[in-house]
Amino acid sequence: MTRREEYEARTEELLMPLIRQNNFELVDVEYVKEAGNWYLRAYIDKEGGITVDDCEVINRALGDLMDQHDFIEESYILEVSSPGLGRPLKKDKDFDRNIGKEIEIRLFRAVDHQKEFEGILNSYTKETVTITVEEGTELTLERKNIALIRQAFDF
Repeated sequence: MTRREEYEARTEELLMPLIRQNNFELVDVEYVKEAGNWYLRAYIDKEGGITVDDCEVINRALGDLMDQHDFIEESYILEVSSPGLGRPLKKDKDFDRNIGKEIEIRLFRAVDHQKEFEGILNSYTKETVTITVEEGTELTLERKNIALIRQAFDF
């Protein structure tokens, strides 16, 4: 396990009691470096959507817990937020929630001269994602070739 993965896992352990206590869902935790700064981000959600006040409650409680346990060596910025509409599908529960819904997929390498697909999510495994595209054709893509997969939105 990398240091980043360890930090994310330990943060998730601290977060879960807070999430359960407030009837929220933990969507993801990430520890990333952007523009020279480290960010520890927790994405939370709930039925009907998350509010700024919800994020503030979790941010304060998590900040206190992180200060007590102090397991991250570098200085970092703690952020708690909604995952937003364009959040990527990462975990099984994200895929489960989107079965039967329209998703968009961007690939690292083209398949049939195409790198972007939209379709209805039919199924997934650890290795593949299967969608139905406009023509009614079923398409199975390898997950290792997927750069981004998220719910599609028409504006």
